[in-house]
Amino acid sequence: MKLLSKKQVAMRIVIIITLAEFLVMLLIRSVVHGAGPYTEAALDAVLLAALSIPAIYIWVIKPFVNARDMALAQVSRLALTDPVTQLANRRLISTHLEKLITGCVRHKDYGAVLLIDLDGFKLVNDKYGHEAGDALLVEVAKRIQFIIRSEDVVGRLGGDEFIVLLPRLGGDARLAHDRALRVAETLIKAISNPFDFNDKTLQVGASIGICLLGFEGQDMETAIREADIAMYSAKKAGRGCAVFFEN
Repeated sequence: MKLLSKKQVAMRIVIIITLAEFLVMLLIRSVVHGAGPYTEAALDAVLLAALSIPAIYIWVIKPFVNARDMALAQVSRLALTDPVTQLANRRLISTHLEKLITGCVRHKDYGAVLLIDLDGFKLVNDKYGHEAGDALLVEVAKRIQFIIRSEDVVGRLGGDEFIVLLPRLGGDARLAHDRALRVAETLIKAISNPFDFNDKTLQVGASIGICLLGFEGQDMETAIREADIAMYSAKKAGRGCAVFFEN
């Protein structure tokens, strides 16, 4: 829905008022007989307002407000989402991560940050071009979204790095550890499956670093940095695996 231009707004108001005044004059001439000029003027004003105001609201004000609200929502969405995958971008992820850390402390419930780096993505990009690379990123985003729970959050930090936030993993550290690892292993398996693009078979792997969020309330930068360190440990361990950050 496009915003109405000034010319369109003016033309619609003129059309509404002209038609409303025409109907009002017909009504006054056919129904009211022998009324004085003041009475006719008062009737004209009241009837004109009664007919034109609802029409102006429906045909002018409401479309304008709806189009404006949609435009503002679009701007807000673009500011908070990755343009390629439509996932949350770093800015929105920071907001969700802050809430997750606060929730872990308040509810004494473990959470986790999973930092995913694609293995072999640069090779695909260099060999088949950026169009294939973007298609691969979109496919990976879909696979991650299919696996995670509705309360989990997935985003793209940039390049071939994705992030998953897992809340509500339970109050037991070992159980939370196992749950986060299970999700990571499922993601690695799903991401590593090949997919077809323009008669080509594309395939990448995934290395995942995991930072378990406890009850001490670490800051966002530290949580992401620790997950990043763990991810590079996964790379060094041979790739295609998940590693927890260890102090």
